[in-house]
Amino acid sequence: MNWYSLSDLAILRELGSSLRQIRLNRNQSQQAVAEAAGIDRATLSQIEHGRPTSLLTFVQLLRTLEQLDLLDTLVTKAEISPLALARLAKKQRRNASPASSTPPPPPPAEW
Repeated sequence: MNWYSLSDLAILRELGSSLRQIRLNRNQSQQAVAEAAGIDRATLSQIEHGRPTSLLTFVQLLRTLEQLDLLDTLVTKAEISPLALARLAKKQRRNASPASSTPPPPPPAEW
């Protein structure tokens, strides 16, 4: 599916339809899923029909339907490339040169 060709509302309808299909495949009623997710049954019905919802509610539904793994593709850890690491290493401050190991000359003797 070309997500970029869809409007935001069309994407919400697709997501809602997918959540509904997941719920039906698990043979669960709207009431049971809504109660387990801590939301109202009417709210779940609206989401399944593509109405906007909060991210919190969406995550609650994914958790209830045991579909949190779907978030793996959204969450990526930033990785630093080897080239960027080398650049960072060059920019790090180097320690000052150690003091000379030769002792200072003795002060002149007074006569």
